[in-house]
Amino acid sequence: MKERILRLLKEKKYVELRRDLEKIDASSLADLLMSLQILDFVTIFRLIPKDASLKVFFELDFASATMLLTALSSREAVDLMDDIHLINATKVLDEIDPQKVNSMLKNCSKNTRSNINRLLNYGDDTAGAIMNVKYSVVKNSDSLDEASKILKSNIKLYESLNICYVVDDHGVLVGDLKLSDLLFKTEATTIDEVCNKKILSVKTITNQDDVADLFKRFDITVVPVVDLEGRLVGVITIDNILNILENAATDDIKRMAAIIPGSKSYDKMSAFELFKARIPWLLLLMVSATFTGKIIQSFEAQLASYTILTAFIPMLMDTGGNAGGQSSVSVIRALSLNNISFKDFFKVTFKEFRVAILCSIVLAICNFVKMLIIDRVTVLVALTVCATLVVTVIFAKILGAVLPMTVKRIGLDPAVMVSPFITTIVDALSLLVYFNFATFILGL
Repeated sequence: MKERILRLLKEKKYVELRRDLEKIDASSLADLLMSLQILDFVTIFRLIPKDASLKVFFELDFASATMLLTALSSREAVDLMDDIHLINATKVLDEIDPQKVNSMLKNCSKNTRSNINRLLNYGDDTAGAIMNVKYSVVKNSDSLDEASKILKSNIKLYESLNICYVVDDHGVLVGDLKLSDLLFKTEATTIDEVCNKKILSVKTITNQDDVADLFKRFDITVVPVVDLEGRLVGVITIDNILNILENAATDDIKRMAAIIPGSKSYDKMSAFELFKARIPWLLLLMVSATFTGKIIQSFEAQLASYTILTAFIPMLMDTGGNAGGQSSVSVIRALSLNNISFKDFFKVTFKEFRVAILCSIVLAICNFVKMLIIDRVTVLVALTVCATLVVTVIFAKILGAVLPMTVKRIGLDPAVMVSPFITTIVDALSLLVYFNFATFILGL
């Protein structure tokens, strides 16, 4: 299909090309466009019928959507913005040249311009920044017939919503109304008699993570957004929340791998951009790893008299790092889901301590047998290594539980601070314990 599209484009058979484009679903067409060069991308997008082009735009990734609006003329971009969800528009506008943004906003409809400016003023992590300002609303004093006429005039808003909101004469949110209520509750005379007044809502300044928690806790698909005076200003749908959760999970994974998160996907980043995202933590970890080198240097004499000890250093360091990593990942995930908090500090620590005891005993027994049968070392050497293994695993797992909760408590991101350092700390400790056990048991 891609070859045919490009051939028709090259031969300038635009009528035939347009017919072919109409046969492709929005998701497949977006994937096709994102695989093309920018000039072909924009040319083909211009040939897509307007209704279909909106659906295609929603399927584009963030970088491609930004690139498209940048490449389109101001008039074309304005036409697109007047119809797309404003949350999509404002995020993209943040990445476009300010002069072009000003030109686009000047040509937008007054309502669109007002809504975009309002959204741009909200903090990046607030509910106001992700709300959709296109929604249906009726007054509590309206009759059922009046409400029906209002909703019919805004039928396009119900492609994703099956609910409208009820406000008073001052715009203050007082309830919500299901469309089915208009059909079946004919005995009522006003909306106030029909609407549900026990309604969840969030404020524009509410943190997006708190909004996501609300969706998960109450299993809802949409929530209204009100300003500080309780007036309805927008709605947040489950689609917005899923995007936030996906982006947050991606950023956490990158941070836990010591990579600075970015807005672009991997396939859209150049080698230099990837380098900039990875090199800061690599440099920091390299410098911090010098501590382990210093420890080894300080025990050179013991290693020289018992060289077999050197062979087990990588195993001890890797096992300790893996044990700490297991605990830290589990605790960080539980913290992000609000399954635990700092008040559970001792409960979580004690649980990880019990896990550490069981894991360390099993590992030590298996390793002791392996060292005697396969490595053929003396009992004292095996005892030294296995004793170190027990202490290292216990410490690593406790550290993996304590560090994320402590970092979270002081207001930092555990995914950023914990993973890059936990391995270095455990490595240094395992070496200190190892050489001290060697000195005591082997008499070095």
